Amino acid sequence: MFYRVLKYVLLGPLLRLMFRPRIEGLEHIPAEGPAIVAGNHLSFSDHFLMPAILPRRITFLAKQEYFTGPGIKGRLVAAFFRSAGQIPVDRSGGKAGEAALREGLGVLGRGELLGIYPEGTRSHDGRLYKGRVGVARMALKAQVPVIPCAMVGTFEIQPTGRVMPRIRRVTIRFGEPLEFSRFAGMDGERHVVRAVTDEIIYAILGMSGQEYVDRYATEVKAEQQAEAAKAKGKAA
Repeated sequence: MFYRVLKYVLLGPLLRLMFRPRIEGLEHIPAEGPAIVAGNHLSFSDHFLMPAILPRRITFLAKQEYFTGPGIKGRLVAAFFRSAGQIPVDRSGGKAGEAALREGLGVLGRGELLGIYPEGTRSHDGRLYKGRVGVARMALKAQVPVIPCAMVGTFEIQPTGRVMPRIRRVTIRFGEPLEFSRFAGMDGERHVVRAVTDEIIYAILGMSGQEYVDRYATEVKAEQQAEAAKAKGKAA
């Protein structure tokens, strides 16, 4: 109920008015049945802009930190994400990764749309990074299509660290569904899930026009932070 109020009364109309999103390829979103929408992730605003323009409800696997933040702001953010039906995901790997997989498959098993960011985190510099294989494992196990999505312009309106977004027009592109039935029963094969993940990422890349980096975003970000800390230490 609250999801519909947000989408059609409170947040959706405001976002459309502020950012006047250009929407391309919306016909590729199936009218019914399960599917994965896999997009690049450039901004906190992505969480709101894509659901606002989709004709169907979409459930995202959202990082657990959105549900555990401290203080009043943390509680408000957590309440918002829970009310919007988003699912917290522990990104520490191992058993946590398997739990996220089960949660995603549960959404697809109910015939719903599942939203996921294959990079696993927001891009800190606007580039597109190597995808995590969870999206491929879910697509293969559930045997559902994957619709690639490119958010264009959202990094410019709200890069990492910026609290209030700039008011500029953005573009949201959906590509033709990717179908992987040829790999049925092979969701446990490492080379297959990597190939499927790369195909999804390259489809996003073709629509977004980003520079591609064949490394995980978390690794690059950690290296840059370590170098910055080292440089700061020398300066001190």
